[in-house]
Amino acid sequence: MKIKSYTTLFSFICFCIAVGAQKNKTDSSNLKVLRAVIVNSYLSTKKQNLTDVVGTYLYTGKKTELISLSNIDADISMKSARQVFAKSPGIFVYDMDGGGNQVNIASRGLDPHRGWEFNIRKDGIITNSDMYGYPASHYSMPFESIERIEMVKGTGSLQYGAQYGGMLNYVSKKPDSSKSISLESIQTVGSYNMLSSYNALSGTRGNLSYYVYYYKKSRGGYRNGEQTSSIAHSAMIRYQLSTSIAIQAEWSRSSYLYKIPGQLNDEMFMKDPKQSTRNRNYFNPDIHLPSIQIEWKPSATTEIKLVSSAVLGTRNSVLFDKPVNIRDTINTLTADYNNRQVDIDRFNSYTTELRLLQQYRLGVYTGILVSGLQYMNNDLHRRQLGKGTTGNDFDLSLVDPIWGRDVHLKTNNIAFFAENKWQFSRKMEFTTGIRIESGKTNMDGKISYYPSHDIPVQLKHKFPLLGIGWLYKPNDKMQWYAGWSSSYRPMVFKDLIPTSIYEKVDPAIQDSKGYNAEMGFRGSNGLLKWDINWFMLKQNNRFGTLAKTDASGMLYTYRTNTGNSIASGTEVFIQYDWQILDTRFSLFTSTAFMNAKYVSGLIKNANNQNVNIKGNYIESAPKIISRNGATIKQKGLSFTFLYSYTSSTYADALNTETPNATGAVGKVPAYDLIDLSTTCRFTKELELRASINNLLNKQYFTKRPMFYPGPGIWPSDGRTFNLSIDIKL
Repeated sequence: MKIKSYTTLFSFICFCIAVGAQKNKTDSSNLKVLRAVIVNSYLSTKKQNLTDVVGTYLYTGKKTELISLSNIDADISMKSARQVFAKSPGIFVYDMDGGGNQVNIASRGLDPHRGWEFNIRKDGIITNSDMYGYPASHYSMPFESIERIEMVKGTGSLQYGAQYGGMLNYVSKKPDSSKSISLESIQTVGSYNMLSSYNALSGTRGNLSYYVYYYKKSRGGYRNGEQTSSIAHSAMIRYQLSTSIAIQAEWSRSSYLYKIPGQLNDEMFMKDPKQSTRNRNYFNPDIHLPSIQIEWKPSATTEIKLVSSAVLGTRNSVLFDKPVNIRDTINTLTADYNNRQVDIDRFNSYTTELRLLQQYRLGVYTGILVSGLQYMNNDLHRRQLGKGTTGNDFDLSLVDPIWGRDVHLKTNNIAFFAENKWQFSRKMEFTTGIRIESGKTNMDGKISYYPSHDIPVQLKHKFPLLGIGWLYKPNDKMQWYAGWSSSYRPMVFKDLIPTSIYEKVDPAIQDSKGYNAEMGFRGSNGLLKWDINWFMLKQNNRFGTLAKTDASGMLYTYRTNTGNSIASGTEVFIQYDWQILDTRFSLFTSTAFMNAKYVSGLIKNANNQNVNIKGNYIESAPKIISRNGATIKQKGLSFTFLYSYTSSTYADALNTETPNATGAVGKVPAYDLIDLSTTCRFTKELELRASINNLLNKQYFTKRPMFYPGPGIWPSDGRTFNLSIDIKL
């Protein structure tokens, strides 16, 4: 259901004049001009896509989604992605842990690891830790602070970045414009001793408005020994310098400590999915997000926005980092545990983005040009393979000061982008766009087991990206849309760093390049609403490994570009609403059918042989993802039933059927789940939410990761429950 923004300006000038005239028709000395109050509201409409223009962004003819968190029944406290994105067809959810620490999603056959195939933003500010070194978003805001989520699939990527997946923007709640101070407090209790507390203050006084919050959560885990504790806080202040200029400054932070229970193999999972194989493993990202924004509207047809922001902080882990078939037990020689491995990534990522939206007359119609510059200056300092303690607690200290890897990845990149909407008739519109990337990445440092002269030291990013879109509106209730846009994915740290002396990196390795294409039909007709589209995502120069021998006949692994892939399919959203007396009913299906395969490529297998993978399925790319729901609403009470199904997938490009001893490869079985959620709005100041997730207590897992948090099976949560109370004063 699309949420359309309305702004209403109430002025008391005429009211005061009328009152004064009645008192004394000739005396106006007692007239007072009161300050205008601007009320922003979001009303439900029949569509489920963004409007053509949102701020300085142009979305004409693109596949978009808009999710209002206040208008859906979903488990917000645990960030249940399958519930939040239930009406967004084709969203693959990787349930890595049940603590709601991160949102791990992807679409169209891409990798869901911390959403790193998306350009992820909060209020337009980039949160990806390092676009060119580690594009995962370790920043994790509480969903209690979010008003709505904007999603744009890949054909819109020219305006914000070149990611295959598109853009995901989390829009924060706004300050209360009617009071100088107001309070919102959301308290949640749930399964496994889950307690969370979100408390926010906001208000407006004169031209100044602000929003601050503090959040804290703790939770045991579905699995033995699992534990999460997290905090997040933010402070935003906005000042309206004039009717046309506003400045906004914000600082946000998120941090959590996750005690990781360890991976399982298939035998362990079948015996007891709740068991733990590790009791000394911890993961801790601590991210700061400062930003400043200047908005200027010099005229009714021109809007300029300047944003300068940074992602600062660390990704810390201390692990007994071994396959699951190597037990973490007391070493008989030392009478103590073995030393753990310490890894610390420090992010220093800076972005400045200048955007311009200009409307102009093109004959009898209005054209729209969006253009801008984006500059990034990043320094990712990666320290890995540190020799940690033998203890049980979260401890990042080293017993040997020398790191196995101590490497910097420094990137400078500037991008120019422009996209224009051309309208030649009342019913038909076109868009054309370009993005020019120009920059380079330098890698330097030391790897203890590797010759420094064999490490790639400079990588260039220099190429144009093009896009085109089309929109046809036969009437006000229906739209046909289509688009094509080129995309790319830079080589990240894990693609470049050799893991042993027996591994080499191709000095000519290239960024992955390809394109997104889509065509769809959306609209509403009475009680029915729909959005049905076909898509194709082409990825060239995918990264992988080959087996090679050197001049002396020594075998080694070669990291290089290994092949191309195509993911194509159909995404279907259909919803039917009707009303009987004062009770409203809604049924929907959100289903994607996908065929994601390699069209060329070689890859090394376990026997060090290069195998042709043409025709194999892409990893973690289900043929079917289907979410189907029913909602009943009566006055302030709402109840939603959600059935989710995800078909089986493969863990590796070789499409290994039989799991190995570590559980790292093999098929991931299909699974289906039932969730129940309800919302009760007693008054506008008091609201109650409750959810039962995985009602039938299905034992399942969604992915077999090859790297963090360890190769093998990571069981998802069984049945869980939570209850939230939301108070506004």
